[in-house]
Amino acid sequence: MASADLKIEETLWAAADKLRGSMDASEYKNVVLGLIFLKYVSDSFEEKYNALLQEEFADPEDKDEYTAENIFWVPKEARWDVISSKSKTPEIGQVIDKAMIAIEKENRSLKNVLPKNFARPQLDKIRLGETIDLFTNAEKLGDKDGQKKDLLGRTYEYFLGKFASAEGKGGGEFYTPSSVVKLLVEMLEPYSGRIYDPCCGSGGMFVQSEKFVEEHAGKIGDIAVYGQEFNPTTWQLCKMNLAIRGIDGNIGSNNADTFHNDLHKGLKADYILANPPFNISDWGGEKLVDDVRWKYGVPPKGNANYAWIQHMASKLAPEGTAGFVLANGSMSTSQRAEFAIRKELIEKDLVECIVTLPSQMFYSTQIPVCLWFITKSKAKKNERNHEGEILFIDARNEGFMADRTHKEFSYVDMEKVTDTYHAWKGTIEAHYEDVAGFCGSKSLEVVRKHEYVLTPGRYVGLEDEEEDSELFEEKMNRLTGTLSENFARSDKLEEDIKIALKGIGYEI
Repeated sequence: MASADLKIEETLWAAADKLRGSMDASEYKNVVLGLIFLKYVSDSFEEKYNALLQEEFADPEDKDEYTAENIFWVPKEARWDVISSKSKTPEIGQVIDKAMIAIEKENRSLKNVLPKNFARPQLDKIRLGETIDLFTNAEKLGDKDGQKKDLLGRTYEYFLGKFASAEGKGGGEFYTPSSVVKLLVEMLEPYSGRIYDPCCGSGGMFVQSEKFVEEHAGKIGDIAVYGQEFNPTTWQLCKMNLAIRGIDGNIGSNNADTFHNDLHKGLKADYILANPPFNISDWGGEKLVDDVRWKYGVPPKGNANYAWIQHMASKLAPEGTAGFVLANGSMSTSQRAEFAIRKELIEKDLVECIVTLPSQMFYSTQIPVCLWFITKSKAKKNERNHEGEILFIDARNEGFMADRTHKEFSYVDMEKVTDTYHAWKGTIEAHYEDVAGFCGSKSLEVVRKHEYVLTPGRYVGLEDEEEDSELFEEKMNRLTGTLSENFARSDKLEEDIKIALKGIGYEI
């Protein structure tokens, strides 16, 4: 998203952040995101309501008119004009809680999703009222480009990122930086089929997949979204994020642990996008030693990385592909169980591509990370047969500093990586070539010789240095001549300073 497009969201964030006062970022997150969602469902309802008023035989109070178009039914007491009219009253917290309860009661898909703790004494009701006024006035900003609903969706997404930054490690657990999500989606190109995220956080992978389909003139109805999230608050954030984007996703009726309570047991996905929590040690592996998902070996009890990999492999359709984020250690760990699994994945030809990312891309960790791409078929229709090959991309030198502490990929950075991947697979007309220091395509035999280590730096080589055609004697004459000129300038400057000091009564 270009910085110019963010002007409205930045303005809203700056204003909302001032209102939170001393409230903790994680606490305020649920307050402000809950209000954005409430504003969204009310706006969508009001838009349809006003349209029905213009139709001769339509009843704007007929609930079926709304549910037929996937618009949430909003009872009178929960509509934004009622809430905003009471923003200055001491009981505004109770008004919002009752509105949330009423909306959940009328819309089964929102059961147990909405925050309902606005009446608690610790929440400053004056600031709460000011925040409501802020989003009421934001309508005027949204009307400038005629995209009020899109403004709220973009604002929700932007605020998620800002909260992740503000909360640091805790916030980053539910949020994957947008440029990393975009890179995964652009590489996988999920035009149609089933998309799955086993640890979906706040739903960014799904939102970006829908955007991808829209931007490439596809039909949103051609993709089906499935996911699961363990953290109850993050599950709520995801449900709201999908709803505010109009995405009808199946992420379960409640939060659940993917390893111990798989909500999508029979699913075979065409695309898997995920950012699993890194290096989780207390994932309960000792209770899952005989799990059918461990087709390539039993993952160690002390680290869930290879459990995530195998869980995703088990969910792939015959021609499915998964792209996911892992800590760099996953590419080279010599831990016995992990090494054995990685070796088996490579020998069974599941590993398609590995991309190392720059540091400082995540809010939650400074651990270096990489992208894995695994597939059940390297001989798909409309692709070059690349069986027995793995593409390695070293993107550590790509990206730019978006602020003092975080790096992002520009459009050009993403295009460089995605075009390399697609050219290698033969899905675009461009011809693939190894580029020293950036990318290399290697056979399984080469990877075997490197003892199944998947770190791209081992395979892409060093960047070629520019050839220096200048003769040594010519170069030395040129450099010593330049040095002599600089010494002369230095002597002249020293003399000028002495004269100037002498003129004011000082002598060196």
